Amino acid sequence: MKEDRLDQLPVEDLLGSMAESLKALLDNQPLIVAIQTGGVWIAEHLHRKLQIEESMGALDISFYRDDFSQIDMNPKVHESYLPEPIDDRHVILVDDILHTGRTVRAALNELFAWGRPASVTLAVLLDRGNRELPLSADVVGHRMSLRNDQFVKISPSGQLTYSDLNYH
Repeated sequence: MKEDRLDQLPVEDLLGSMAESLKALLDNQPLIVAIQTGGVWIAEHLHRKLQIEESMGALDISFYRDDFSQIDMNPKVHESYLPEPIDDRHVILVDDILHTGRTVRAALNELFAWGRPASVTLAVLLDRGNRELPLSADVVGHRMSLRNDQFVKISPSGQLTYSDLNYH
């Protein structure tokens, strides 16, 4: 496994490259929808860089997760909101880290509860591999390979932190 120096990843550059990739993929004004909470600040950056005038949306997927009963008994639930109906709209779904695919699956389930978009483009800042579901992102800021016992987190300031459960 190649070791990535997380403190040296140029997050602002990654966001710029993601915006350029999204411009090349989309020919009209898409609706940007962030997955709460990690995807919100990334979606806000992309929203500005793509100069989209329409407000962005956000989904809280807490109740759509297939592991809801196995996680925190008191999850922090945020309001989901979409500024416009999504039927026949091109949606850019944004998250911070793509890992197993379960978060994306839950977000797609909630998104389709709101309506039927024309298309969904998945954009993530980091793809850490180790998928459990057959999902992939259309736009990725950076790909890295981590074991299941290794974790990476991204703060809203763009600071990346890494931890290893086997580290003592």
